Amino acid sequence: MKVLATLNLDNNKFFGEIPSTVMGNAGVGILNLSRNSLEGNIPDVFGPKSYYMVLDLSFNNLKGPVPKSLSSAKYVGHLDLSHNHLCGEIPVGTPFDHLEGSRSTANDCLCGNPLKTC
Repeated sequence: MKVLATLNLDNNKFFGEIPSTVMGNAGVGILNLSRNSLEGNIPDVFGPKSYYMVLDLSFNNLKGPVPKSLSSAKYVGHLDLSHNHLCGEIPVGTPFDHLEGSRSTANDCLCGNPLKTC
């Protein structure tokens, strides 16, 4: 597998939906799309070959549920979904087992571990 070590696109003025080709790239070690104006749902393109040491989608305008397929990603060491408009239950399993509340807070109605019970 070819690996792109870092794709850091934070703090730009990107808007619109996240292209599924960006999220579906199985070989990105660090993907930082934080502090933009991205909107829409998080693409549901994760699978057992997805590998992210860092996945940061914080401080955008993303909405909808957290894709359940993200729980099947091979490895996610740091996941930050905070400060969006996500709603629904946080999926169970890796990488959510160790998700800190601060990395999922400030969403409209996100619930489940480590936040409030649904």
